[in-house]
Amino acid sequence: MEAPTCYRHPGRETWIRCQRCDRPICPDCMRSAAVGFHCPECIREGARSTRQGRGPYGGRTAVDAQLVTLVLIGINVAVWLAIQATGGPRSRLVDLFALLPTGHCGVQGGFFPSVSELACHGGGAHWVTGVSDGAWWQLLTSVFTHVTIVHIGFNMVALYFIGPPLEAVLGRARFLALYLVSGLTGSAAVMLFSDSHQQTLGASGAIFGLLGGLLVVAIKRRTAVRTVLFWLGLNLVFTFTVSGISWEGHLGGLAGGFILAGALVYAPRRRRALLQWGAVALLTILALALVGARVAALGGPGTFAG
Repeated sequence: MEAPTCYRHPGRETWIRCQRCDRPICPDCMRSAAVGFHCPECIREGARSTRQGRGPYGGRTAVDAQLVTLVLIGINVAVWLAIQATGGPRSRLVDLFALLPTGHCGVQGGFFPSVSELACHGGGAHWVTGVSDGAWWQLLTSVFTHVTIVHIGFNMVALYFIGPPLEAVLGRARFLALYLVSGLTGSAAVMLFSDSHQQTLGASGAIFGLLGGLLVVAIKRRTAVRTVLFWLGLNLVFTFTVSGISWEGHLGGLAGGFILAGALVYAPRRRRALLQWGAVALLTILALALVGARVAALGGPGTFAG
C-alpha cells in the first residue's frame, strides 16, 4: 500500500492523521491535542469556535485587568507633559483642549467677553475657541487635560485605585465606555450650568462616573456599599467646599456613570450586549443633544451671551 502524503506538503509521506478532519499531516504540521494530533486549520477553527471567558456582565475577561486604566493614565500624563513643555498655564494647548462653552478674546491674566474675533486679532490678542464656535472636541479632550501637578496627581491616584476593580468586573470595552460617557455627561453639565466664558478641565467628571459605577456594582453584589458611599460622600464634600472645583462636571459625570453602570449591570442576559451598547449610544446622543441645545441658546459662533 502506497504511503499517504501530507495535505500541506505533498512531497512528504506520513501515516499520521488529524484526529478531527482525518487528513494526513507531517511532523511539521501536526499539533499536539488532548487526544492525538490536529492539523493547523483545525486548531485555528477550534480557537475561533471556542467561547471566550465572559465576566458577570458580559465583558470579556482579561489576564491583565488594569490595561485600559493604565492606558488612560498614560494619556492624561502625556497631555500634562505636553502642556508643561509648551508653557504650562500659558500653553496654547490649554486653550485648545480645555472646555470653553463659547469663545472669547484672551489676554494675559483674563479675557474680553464682548470683543469679536476679528477685533480680537486686530488688537494683537488671541481668540480662544469654544464649543459654540465649533470646538466640539473639547467635550472629551478636556477630560484628559490638567495643568497643575496636584490636580493630575489626585485624579490619577483615584483612577489607579478605582479603575482596575471596575475594569475586571465590566470588561475592557464596557469600562472604557463608562469612563468616556461619564466624561461626556460631565462636560454636558458644564455646558448647561457653568459660566459660558469659564474654562473647565480635568478627569474628575469621568472619575466621579466611575465612582457611580462602583456604587452600582456594590449594590448589585450587596457588598462594600457603605465603603463606596463613604468615599463618594467625602469627594462630594470636597466638591462643594473647595474653591475652583467644577461641581457641574462632578455631578454630571456621577449621574452619567450611575445611569450607564445601571444599564450595564442590570441588563438581562437575553440580548444583554444589545441593551448595554444601546444604553451607551442613547446616553451619548442625549449628552450631545443637550450640548447642541446650549450652543443654540448661545447663538452659535461669534456670540457673547453669558
